[in-house]
Amino acid sequence: MTISQRRATGIRRPCVVVLVAAVSVAALLAAVPGAARAGSAPAGSAAAPRTSDADLRRGPDLGGPVRGLDGRLRRSGVDAVIGSAGQRRLGGGCGRAAGVPAGSLVHCWDREDSVTRTWVPQGVTGISDAVDDERWSGGGRPLLVSWHDKGSTRVTFVNPDRRSYRHVLLVEPGTRGGRPTFGDIDVHAGGIAWFGNRLYVADTRRGVREFDMRQIYDLAASRAGSTEHEDRIGLHGGKYYGHGFRYVLAQTGSWLYARGGAGPRCRGAGPLRTSWLSIDRTTYRPVLIAGEYCRPSAPRGRVVTWPLSGLTGGASHVRADWIALLPDDKIQGGVRTHGQWWFTHNRGTRRGQLLTAYRDWDEWGGVRRMTISHGPEDLSCYRGQGRLWTVAEHAHRRALYGLPARSCY
Repeated sequence: MTISQRRATGIRRPCVVVLVAAVSVAALLAAVPGAARAGSAPAGSAAAPRTSDADLRRGPDLGGPVRGLDGRLRRSGVDAVIGSAGQRRLGGGCGRAAGVPAGSLVHCWDREDSVTRTWVPQGVTGISDAVDDERWSGGGRPLLVSWHDKGSTRVTFVNPDRRSYRHVLLVEPGTRGGRPTFGDIDVHAGGIAWFGNRLYVADTRRGVREFDMRQIYDLAASRAGSTEHEDRIGLHGGKYYGHGFRYVLAQTGSWLYARGGAGPRCRGAGPLRTSWLSIDRTTYRPVLIAGEYCRPSAPRGRVVTWPLSGLTGGASHVRADWIALLPDDKIQGGVRTHGQWWFTHNRGTRRGQLLTAYRDWDEWGGVRRMTISHGPEDLSCYRGQGRLWTVAEHAHRRALYGLPARSCY
């Protein structure tokens, strides 16, 4: 393929999430992917959603240009990235301005990343999504956060053990003049999910982009790489550039909606707008979860699951195994563990909400709400901590934080 060049005062409780004391057998069954095939529609909305609208097919093969880059650039890994020199330092004191609830574990960006309006944080995932024992091969325990600007996308590798972090640029491999190169990835990146060596990134209109953690290139350590010239991306005069980033993470594939791309607005039918992602490792088979951010004037957004065994098993098509309408509009993130659901709800200039709920056969039950930070985004369950991690997106009110959650384990 040819690629073009270019882009607090909190609620004091011993636990944030309250579980429903008695859950029906139907609710427990509905928590398992495949048990419920569709959700009921709220008053005034269209018919219940169809799983077939969310079926996926594998996108174009990027193996050729990726292999070409392997021959020219030095590959690195997750532990090398989080242990490398010259990282930014995590700070403190951002929780109050962001409106983070009491009892949360809070990480703050440095001054530049806390106030910039060029880059906006969106997706959250971490080592608990990636591997069962919650430690990478070299012992690292990172959290990852995606950011978008007008034309580029980056993922931040946070090392809580060292109180440091590093930004890594996401790039799409291609060819130009018969030579391997790469370009910017211009997506909102509203959700990310890490599973094994794969990092999934939400592509709002098309589906899900896939990256391989073994395809992180260290431009500073590569003879053909350069960390200079922030205006350059890809191959220029025999050197590879990444807008000044030391590390770039190459896309290795994608999953596109089998029935075409989503529209510019929520429609309530057809392919979803992939607004956010998460992983549930607590079912009998892990699943990738995706949902839609839809405004009150549009049809209610949907939430869907796909078996990760299909996405990672070499298949060319993967069928969605469960779909439902969401319990509210303007949902920015969602995750499920042990049948319990959590969702972040955007409320504009007001502090956002965390919704907790369980899913019955055809409706949401036990929905509870609590006020959390300004601009809460994607969600990820860190099982070993018993915490839900999210990021507050607004400049001057930014924080990466983990809320205590009883059934996140």
